[in-house]
Amino acid sequence: MKIEVWSDYVCPFCYIGKRRLEEALASFPHRDKVEVEFKSFELDPHANYPKDASIHEILGKKYGTTFEEGKKMNDNMARQAETVGLTFNFDTAIPANTFLAHRFAKFAEIKGKAPELTERLLLAYFTESKDINDINTLVELAEEVGLNRLETEKMLQSSDFEQDVRADEEEARAIGVQGVPFFVLNRKYAISGAQPTEVFVGALEKVWEEENPKPTFTSLNGNEGAVCTDEGCEPPK
Repeated sequence: MKIEVWSDYVCPFCYIGKRRLEEALASFPHRDKVEVEFKSFELDPHANYPKDASIHEILGKKYGTTFEEGKKMNDNMARQAETVGLTFNFDTAIPANTFLAHRFAKFAEIKGKAPELTERLLLAYFTESKDINDINTLVELAEEVGLNRLETEKMLQSSDFEQDVRADEEEARAIGVQGVPFFVLNRKYAISGAQPTEVFVGALEKVWEEENPKPTFTSLNGNEGAVCTDEGCEPPK
């Protein structure tokens, strides 16, 4: 089974949704047969905020309200994050354009480090208040997940993987993705948003059962014959 996840690194519900999917997979008996691939999606492709800008103020302006209301919304999201073991530090978060981070993730993918880097970027932004649009910061994260520092820095200073990011975003538009997180299971079912863990559990079970149907048989005899089970043997009925 393949699960494709359109997501952004500054999207709080993307991190929460990731955890809920992971919770569902932890209890799924066929989790070793499931591949999860994260795909690029920029919530604000034109983001260009000062590094000292407040996330609360940015959110407030986005919804046409105040700094205080923006903080209330962020505090609510932080409480939701706590329910899945995450810590969101919006007071010190550094707003960032995520195009560079998405290119970095594509580089990590070909190096076999995509899962580790995806988690590391989300943690860096939401919990550690790191600037994920800063090359020096990303190079440090690269080393932490086992990527070569010099190779990473060279890639980040180039235009490599730009088209890969754009291809993901074009695909999102083509299939009608309006917001993230957006989960696609086996190119057949979609889950929009950070749904409760039980929704993911149900989806995993449904897709697995459809893709791996149990055989059904038609009995050719009217009565049950003599059988033996682990509880003993019974005569014909």
